Amino acid sequence: MPKLSKSVTGVVAVGGLSAVVAAGVAVSASGSSGEHHQAGAVAQVVDLKSSGNLKADLDAILADKALAGAKAGVVVREAKSGKVLYTRSAETPVTPASNQKLATTAAAFAILGPKYTFRTSVMSRAARKGQTLRGDVVLKGTGDPTMQAADYDRLAAGLAKKGIRRVSGRLVADDTWFDSQRVAKGWDPTDLPYSYAAQISALTMSPDKDFNAGSVSVDVSPGAEGKPVVVGTTPNVGYMKIDNKAVTGKAGSPSSLSVTRKPGTNVLTVTGSYPVGGSKYTGLYTVNEPELYAAAAFRKSLKAHGIAVTGKTVRGAAPKGSRTLTARTSMPLSKLATPYLKLSNNTIAEILVKAIGHKTRGKGTWAAGLPEVKRNLTRLGLNANHFTLTDGSGLSHSNKATAGQVVALLRAIQRKPWFPTVFNALPVAGQPQPWVGGTLATRMVGTKAAGNVHAKTGTLTGASALSGWVNDPAGTRLTFSIVFNDYKATSTQVRGLQDKIAVRLAGGDAAQKMTIRTVQTGRDGLECSWTGTC
Repeated sequence: MPKLSKSVTGVVAVGGLSAVVAAGVAVSASGSSGEHHQAGAVAQVVDLKSSGNLKADLDAILADKALAGAKAGVVVREAKSGKVLYTRSAETPVTPASNQKLATTAAAFAILGPKYTFRTSVMSRAARKGQTLRGDVVLKGTGDPTMQAADYDRLAAGLAKKGIRRVSGRLVADDTWFDSQRVAKGWDPTDLPYSYAAQISALTMSPDKDFNAGSVSVDVSPGAEGKPVVVGTTPNVGYMKIDNKAVTGKAGSPSSLSVTRKPGTNVLTVTGSYPVGGSKYTGLYTVNEPELYAAAAFRKSLKAHGIAVTGKTVRGAAPKGSRTLTARTSMPLSKLATPYLKLSNNTIAEILVKAIGHKTRGKGTWAAGLPEVKRNLTRLGLNANHFTLTDGSGLSHSNKATAGQVVALLRAIQRKPWFPTVFNALPVAGQPQPWVGGTLATRMVGTKAAGNVHAKTGTLTGASALSGWVNDPAGTRLTFSIVFNDYKATSTQVRGLQDKIAVRLAGGDAAQKMTIRTVQTGRDGLECSWTGTC
């Protein structure tokens, strides 16, 4: 599992200022943000000399001491002809990390379809008398990860436009489209407070346009010296409670700020010291029971639009005979694929698995969805026995695949009409825009691979992967998969070796010397999009 420091482990230098790695995040006085912030990035330049012989060059890269004792599955084939250009341990089972999303994506497009959308509805079976709805109002979700507080506000406004000013019953949060199992098997409990391991619910809310559903953004700013720091949440819907024990330190003093959420609660505890003059810190943390989080936002908006709800907020199912009063439909899967794949969004992956289960078996569960993902691999002509699917995102170490079958999957989906959508939704090497470069934004910058490599990254502690496509100098498209497991080096080091291979493929025999750029994120073993460092 990805590991973060869960307690203060010491002071480290970040951007020339002091920071403490605490509660899973490096909270620095320079204000490391939770979204696409690169504070602490360190360029590391390495050279690669090409002999003109692909096998010899890749063998030399893979002989690096950073991979001593590690498993290394590497396959390179011509994308169209299938000609094998390089292979090593092609059928050795390895943990694919977020390369697992490639199988989930293929199933989602094949089973749900590119036009698939999620619908969030406001429903009721209650009779209306004048401006009063005499009974319960139901907020029903089907898994939409793109819902934000503003979207719940628009639903409330739609209800107000109908002239409703009072609900005499309860506000019912209906997330029964999916089951109540919130996290997948194999997820490390210590990861659960952090946005990359959010609880999965059919009714949820995202704090941002990157659709980190089931999470809340926590903002911390210094106050006056010796006084409490200033803490806020986005969105602020009254669902999270803040236990602020942190104080504002002297200007220039080191930060020891820590933000934690105890599992099973919605209490955020802020401790430590944060200096006067420090920039605002922003971090993403998960919520407990996302359906009630979404309902809290909706209730607040109902009140703002002049609609009073007499009863409590409860979790339940819309009764039979309920009619839709207003609704919101999400963007289609074809558009959702961009933030999902570019930023390696785990929550979206798991929502897609449960949506597949609901469509095919009438059950929004991992137990229903994952077998359909695997069955789709067989339909694509793959040996599905080479895949072990514990979740849809790749967050669990118990997922298994092989480099050979990953390349087979990539080649198989090339024949699908939706392939261009998936290809363009993948991260693109060396492109700085978050929704273009994604998790490859800071990798292979200024090389022949930049703007050329379209690939899915994958990073967990002891597991790193890169699989996708690259054009060689002759314009021949190659497909490749590089998966490293059980290495003792840092993830940054092994990602550098993946980059070397990709650059070598892009440079071909004409490349005599190539320089690549890797970035030290400061938090090893996680996708950079999960830590806000790309």
